[in-house]
Amino acid sequence: MGSDGADDGAAVRAHIEQLVAAQREKSPLYGFLLAGVRVAAASRGAVTARLALTRNHMNSAGGLHGAASAALVDWAGGMAIASWDLRSRTGVSVDIHVTYLSSAAEGDEIEIAATADRVGGALAFTRVVIAKVVDGLPGPVIANGSHTKYAKQR
Repeated sequence: MGSDGADDGAAVRAHIEQLVAAQREKSPLYGFLLAGVRVAAASRGAVTARLALTRNHMNSAGGLHGAASAALVDWAGGMAIASWDLRSRTGVSVDIHVTYLSSAAEGDEIEIAATADRVGGALAFTRVVIAKVVDGLPGPVIANGSHTKYAKQR
């Protein structure tokens, strides 16, 4: 791996993209929820993805469904853990918390930015910010999440 970190980042991104593709194929929920998701950036302990919202992500009032946001926090937290040390198994949820601040509508693009604050021997702690993309940049925050996973490697 290069001393400038460029090779490291490329390896992390390739790993995350491969993991996302496998998850979409193996999990009907992820296949449904993550159709169209793209990894925008990945480095050790951090993953950013973009997703254009469809009718499948909406609640009955036409806004991003809270359950979809919570599932995105779960998924993105796992991706941040996977980016930490290139693991494929990211563990099981212990605790997930989502604070809803605003909403987004069908056709909006969102950015999902996940950070692994700590990946220890048994537990991993992550933070996720879901923001509406405005003029190509992350804009108003839709939801903040924290996610703890039991992530002990076998």
